[in-house]
Amino acid sequence: MTRRRRRLAWLLAVTLLAGPCLAASAGPDQSPSSRVELRLKPEPAGVKKLYLETSPGGERSVVMVMVDGREERLTPAEFVARVDQDTRSRGFLFSLLNITGPVGIAWVAFGLLGQVIFAGRMVVQWLVSERQRRSVVPVAFWWMSLAGASMLMIYFVWRRDIVGVLGQATGWVIYVRNLWLIHQERRGT
Repeated sequence: MTRRRRRLAWLLAVTLLAGPCLAASAGPDQSPSSRVELRLKPEPAGVKKLYLETSPGGERSVVMVMVDGREERLTPAEFVARVDQDTRSRGFLFSLLNITGPVGIAWVAFGLLGQVIFAGRMVVQWLVSERQRRSVVPVAFWWMSLAGASMLMIYFVWRRDIVGVLGQATGWVIYVRNLWLIHQERRGT
């Protein structure tokens, strides 16, 4: 288990275990049970959604909505043990790529292809410039920029990485604008 995952597991365990103690010291709560959605990256295998549920008596449990629709309720300690076991049982590739299943491999391959296309635009620009013995930015450069940035933006949305999305979105506007200018120049307008 990586240091980050251990810290996350301990933080989650302390939060989930300390909450009922604090609630019990304040007296019983008569409100209906409440549910708050949890986001854990990556989610345990086979889990669609996670919720932290607090009963009217102040007891907390983690509700795991599985991919097949059934719900599992675990105590905080059981949940931490499950996450720990899930993390330890993942193979090297799954741990390296921070994914939980084969669908994750497809997404990482998609993101990697986007990165190859995006990086390849520089090779195209360099080869065309060498051939013409002057600095040239070919139209293929802008199309590859747009395609690679679009693929990377989709990948970053899947990863829920706002920094990556913003980084690709700003460039995306520039690539579209340059392609539009080239299109207008060729039409003679």
